[in-house]
Amino acid sequence: MFKLTKRSVEALEIKEKDYFVWDTEIAGFGVRVFASGRKSYLVQYRAGGRSRRRSIGQHGVLTAEEARQEARKLLGEVAKGGNPAEERQRMLRAPTVSSLCDRFLEEYAAHHCKPSTRKGYEIVVRTCIKPNLGSRKIVDVTRAEVVEFHHGLRDRPYMANRAVSILSKMFNLAEDWGLRTDGTNPARRIRKFREEEKKRYLSDEEQARLGKALAEALETGQESPYAVSAIYLLMLTGCRLGEILTLQWDFVTAHHLELPDSKTGRRRIPLPREVYDVIMSLPRREGNPYVILGETEDGHLVNLQKPWLRIRKAAGLEDVRMHDLRHTYASVAVMSGIDPFLLKEIMGHKNLQTTLRYAHFADEAVQRAAGSVASRLAGALKASPSGKPTLRVVGV
Repeated sequence: MFKLTKRSVEALEIKEKDYFVWDTEIAGFGVRVFASGRKSYLVQYRAGGRSRRRSIGQHGVLTAEEARQEARKLLGEVAKGGNPAEERQRMLRAPTVSSLCDRFLEEYAAHHCKPSTRKGYEIVVRTCIKPNLGSRKIVDVTRAEVVEFHHGLRDRPYMANRAVSILSKMFNLAEDWGLRTDGTNPARRIRKFREEEKKRYLSDEEQARLGKALAEALETGQESPYAVSAIYLLMLTGCRLGEILTLQWDFVTAHHLELPDSKTGRRRIPLPREVYDVIMSLPRREGNPYVILGETEDGHLVNLQKPWLRIRKAAGLEDVRMHDLRHTYASVAVMSGIDPFLLKEIMGHKNLQTTLRYAHFADEAVQRAAGSVASRLAGALKASPSGKPTLRVVGV
């Protein structure tokens, strides 16, 4: 035994079998000399009634003095009741973010989220989270890493914000599942990027063009009556695409569409005569419960996107998405004077704030009305002999 230094360690001879040499200054600090010629620093200590060893690093990569400093640190942890060797093994066995993603989708999303929400989660996990953070240990991920991850997606602000929100939910669950210390979620309070809200509303003239394109598609047989009717229903009800495509005959009453489940839970949707007539014009298929029939005997229409692309092209509305039909319904409702609280129920919004995004249309309607009144009064005032209104201020 002697003090381990660069010179003394390099002077150790290579033998047929591995052997240890211990430092005289720090008890438990030593070097292992392998038959291959490699030399590795380590500490040996007792914990839980057993002798334990914890590797520090290879000689040459670490100097003897650097290894000595690390040995002091590790043996200090032992003195406080720690077990560095066991902690290292635990870290090596620790699950990765990739495995957390899988568990999140299988145990949480599959049981607590709508199918469309689950699908969205799966896309973000597959395309963003796993490629960037999947190999990292759950316990090792830092806030700085999440900030860097978020910043790396700055050219796609919507995706960046969704990915961080999903990460935050996953790390909250990791704490609940005992995979990370409570209160250490590294994705909390990440400042989100500003998102440009994509809203497109059809003007009266554009609505007429869409109606003409739908009528022609139906008349020529270019599109099935179910596809055309689905688009009509989207426009006339303001419903979400999934609510129309999965609509069943059992949900249709004389005055309402009674949806047992939707994005925001159970919904009762008003059924005006125009909507009722569209629905009742559709042929039924025996044994098939759906209103908007698909190609299979017992299923509903799955892909409305292709018919929509053709119809919107014919109408000259190639920048309009199907969801913009819902926006158009809401905008027309607001301009028609529908109370926001009533519109919230019609649209199936979870909170009033979502409905109030359309409030500017009410402002425009008020502005036009005020302009009309002012114009009429101004015309009356011009009836004075000079042709201009004459104002007399009392007391001046």
